[in-house]
Amino acid sequence: MAGPLSGVRVIDLTQNLSGPMGTMILGDQGADVIKVEPPTGDFTRAMGGTRRGVAPTFAMINRNKRSVVLNLHDPRGLEMLRRLVKGADLFVQNFRPGVAERMGIGEAAMRAVRPDLVYVSISGFGERGPYADQRVYDPVIQALSGLADIQADVATGHPHMIRLIIPDKVTALTGAQAMTAALFARQRSGEGQHVRLAMLDAVIAFLWPEGMAAYTFVGENRSSLRAARARELIFETADGFITAAANTDSEWRGLCQALERPEWLADERFKTPVLRIRNADVRLEMTAEVLKTRSSAEWLRRLRDNDVPCAPVLRREEVIRNAQVVANELVVESTHPHAGPIRQPRPAARFGRTPAELRRFAPMLGEHTDEVLLEAGVARDELAALRAQGVIA
Repeated sequence: MAGPLSGVRVIDLTQNLSGPMGTMILGDQGADVIKVEPPTGDFTRAMGGTRRGVAPTFAMINRNKRSVVLNLHDPRGLEMLRRLVKGADLFVQNFRPGVAERMGIGEAAMRAVRPDLVYVSISGFGERGPYADQRVYDPVIQALSGLADIQADVATGHPHMIRLIIPDKVTALTGAQAMTAALFARQRSGEGQHVRLAMLDAVIAFLWPEGMAAYTFVGENRSSLRAARARELIFETADGFITAAANTDSEWRGLCQALERPEWLADERFKTPVLRIRNADVRLEMTAEVLKTRSSAEWLRRLRDNDVPCAPVLRREEVIRNAQVVANELVVESTHPHAGPIRQPRPAARFGRTPAELRRFAPMLGEHTDEVLLEAGVARDELAALRAQGVIA
């Protein structure tokens, strides 16, 4: 069966992570994603330890796409791109503001080719303001958004980065949802539109609900709210690490029962959810001292028996063989034609009638140039001439 976005064609000029991961989601859901690359290829093709020319990050975020190489600095390359756009529904780029227009591929130029096109611009900071023309990578957004401050060391207040590329991925998820929403709006109205998404905006919106809770109510006394630098919910046991959380009254009773500390129920500091949040540091330190006394397996059994949310803290090599991950059939193994055996997660969302699927491995550079341009009506002898002149590859 075809995926929910079957029949949608995407022209994807994005590189690095935020754009490619967003369009990967559309490709997983059935869209025909044509990845247009310069002759040098996407930067991530060479990132992260390649195996026979295939980089692991690139292989993941560019699956279910076809690769076309066009030299867009040549007018003939731009003409090939316009031919592709004629048959497209969605155009996505993540150049710095103004670059696409200078290249001749801004919204106005592409809409002249396809009036109902959904045109998507992904940027680091937005299209105006003091940072708009600056280069951006994930750590820059972590710093500017407050995310690094949220991760600050409890004792010293020293800010820390999350050891994952969070802003790019949050932007990708936000972008994929926005793209499908714009396509849905076009289906109803018959009109395309320009969707603008800044990484900074996506991340601040993402972290706000609890990360900026102290700033939600104007004039609120911030000291009455829990500090962002509270103790982590990771507890050492006699033989490892676990996490456990007790937010509701019933979960708090269950935690006290599991830890054999009924006297905590009478402690005035922990009588209500608000008080438990206000006194979180002392409460969590008390919990930590008890959890050091027994094994992870024993504590997890006792906590589960008392309906307290909990889990072991797994090492990455343990995740892929964890019983729940296996039950979810999440990790899929297959054989890449160039890189050999490969492991990756299936599309997370499951559709009952139009399933998302792994149809294509991430393409080699220019693997589908001829195939896609022939579909766009370019003659085969013209392809040979363009290749010889460095316009395509």
